[in-house]
Amino acid sequence: MRLSIIIPLYNVEKYVSTCLDSILNQGLNEKEYEILIINDGSTDNSLEIVENFEQKYSHIHVYSKKNGGVGSARNKGIDLAKGQYIYFIDPDDYLADNVLEIILYYAEKNNLQILAFSSLGTTKTDINKSQTSNAKSLPIQIFNGREYIASFSFKNEIWWYIINRDFLNEIPLRFIEDRWMEDAIFTGNILLKAERISKLDIDAHRHVKVEGSAMTSKEPSHYLKVINDNANAALMYKPLIEGLEKNEENKVCIERLKARQQSFVFFLMIRMLKSTIKFDKVKKTITNMNNIGAYPLNAFIGKDYNGFVYTLLVKLFNIKRIYYMLFLISNPILKLKR
Repeated sequence: MRLSIIIPLYNVEKYVSTCLDSILNQGLNEKEYEILIINDGSTDNSLEIVENFEQKYSHIHVYSKKNGGVGSARNKGIDLAKGQYIYFIDPDDYLADNVLEIILYYAEKNNLQILAFSSLGTTKTDINKSQTSNAKSLPIQIFNGREYIASFSFKNEIWWYIINRDFLNEIPLRFIEDRWMEDAIFTGNILLKAERISKLDIDAHRHVKVEGSAMTSKEPSHYLKVINDNANAALMYKPLIEGLEKNEENKVCIERLKARQQSFVFFLMIRMLKSTIKFDKVKKTITNMNNIGAYPLNAFIGKDYNGFVYTLLVKLFNIKRIYYMLFLISNPILKLKR
């Protein structure tokens, strides 16, 4: 079997049919791939919808588990997968028509551990035509992970690349569970482990921007969890950076990983300004980020994050007394309560 597509499922009844239809419209033989849907305790009609697909298609398999978060759902999918390659896609996203065949062709032909491709952010669910020719003549260059990070910007998410399953199991690597930002930690780790990775210039994936999704929700308790998990992601990047520095590895790669680590801190600082977090917790968080070398934000501005607004905010955020003042101004009565 060439490919296992893993889909974590949780309360996406409005979108999951579009996702599955796009996968089924790839021109692949049913025997060449499987779709593993891991229902993570959905409470809407999502499970009923995917079970209807399962009844119609022999290569679609639905598994249900107690709610444990997207990381645990993906880990279960890895354990069940049988394909030579694994692809993770979120159930509210979808693929352009007939792109998986060419992606698999290049991955197999070049014996790649990871193959990346392009993603389009959108609010539409009907951008089905790829803007890239499917002719098997696209240029390809193979890198190790350090070279790739130094050469290309990369997303925290995991839906912009496929992974060789043997490589993933040999590392071995799994998602941390019960936290957001689990894909950012996974992506950083797997890129650094790869010795054969390439980027294919093909317009393949559509990332649908859903209002009220996990990363856009403003619900107070969830917002605080995202802040904590951003801090944890910054912490988890520390050994990656230190390992490269110890071995005097690719300096540009190190710079970009430091920028990514500090991006977690920058965006958690933005979120803290808008949250119900208490002042003493803010000070403790910034102290912790300072202790791991992720604050002040002296490596954030660069290839991946630049421009006037970023530069201005970094200058303000790097002066703690100014940041604390901005924090207290946003809601002084609420945030001084303990």
